[in-house]
Amino acid sequence: MKKHMLLVIGSLLLASLACSYVSRLVGGDNPVPAAPEQPSNVLFQDDFSNPSSGWDQFSDVDGLTNYENGVYRIRIDKPDFTFWANPGLDGILPSDVRIEVDATKAGGPDFNDFGIICRYSGLGGQASFYEFIISSDGFAGIVLVTENSQQLISGDGELQPFDAIRQGSATNRIQAECSGSQLTLYVNGVVLTSVSDTTLANGDVGLLASTYDEAGVDILFDNFFVTVP
Repeated sequence: MKKHMLLVIGSLLLASLACSYVSRLVGGDNPVPAAPEQPSNVLFQDDFSNPSSGWDQFSDVDGLTNYENGVYRIRIDKPDFTFWANPGLDGILPSDVRIEVDATKAGGPDFNDFGIICRYSGLGGQASFYEFIISSDGFAGIVLVTENSQQLISGDGELQPFDAIRQGSATNRIQAECSGSQLTLYVNGVVLTSVSDTTLANGDVGLLASTYDEAGVDILFDNFFVTVP
């Protein structure tokens, strides 16, 4: 069984809140899920058609996080690296949220990570958040990042394989629920894993993608919603 190797985060590149560290993703030809219906109790939504909606717009030799043709793109051109982005909602959202997004691999290796962030804070360059990640080869898990180090808190310390994940370049609907101490990851309407953790209480939401030993991971995000759980 394949494993994700989670490494201790070293120095973080904080540039427009697009940051670096380590994580991963997977592949296959599968049908695209139907367009999501408008959820109820919407706190924030974005179809990324407006480049002024608040997300980070960052680019350098290591990659980019930016709006592009009605989607939000995260591309990483460096091995063992992570970029993430936030819409700047810290202090606006309640502690308990449900986050949804469509994610599609546009290019790069299947050995990667991408997904959703909740309860993000980055005070003093010390990033802390929960990440809900899947990979293009069908693995998933929930990770706690605190002060630039990370711990996989689901699956007994390993990302686990799940049939509900559409592999390769197929689109997946990723959903993350942060409700009190309970953290739950859904993909395409199926609960993959759920854990209890009290480390982080509130913060911003966001998106992320990562490489391992091969650069070029390129993920497109669309139909982003934050709702009441």
